[in-house]
Amino acid sequence: MTNVRSRESRYRGRRALRPLPIGKKCNPLCPFFRCSQRALLVQQRIFKGKPQRVAFCRWVGDYCNGAQCQFAYCERRALLPDGSCLLAMKSEEIERSKEKEEIFREMEKEEVEDKVLKDLAKRYGRRKFDFEI
Repeated sequence: MTNVRSRESRYRGRRALRPLPIGKKCNPLCPFFRCSQRALLVQQRIFKGKPQRVAFCRWVGDYCNGAQCQFAYCERRALLPDGSCLLAMKSEEIERSKEKEEIFREMEKEEVEDKVLKDLAKRYGRRKFDFEI
């Protein structure tokens, strides 16, 4: 019996990858950011006594300038020509749509309540109930 681990068991404990944009701009530390020259190196450097991850370009020998580089691309094809991340924009749109859905649900509840009050007013008369229609 061989001790071969399957791909599923290897990645079971890891979290799902998600984009890491800075605002709407692409970030070279994003797990989907790639360099076509294979020169991207993510290092851990110490700044003011705290370790921070830094994107370093081995080809130039300096920090990676991210989306401004001509060799930069996104694995998910979400890097736009101006350096913004399409995935970040989509997540903002999703949040906006959720807010709109909540507003529409509240409006529907209010419409149902108004309809019920009107029906009660018709059935029992307006004098018996102190409510606004």
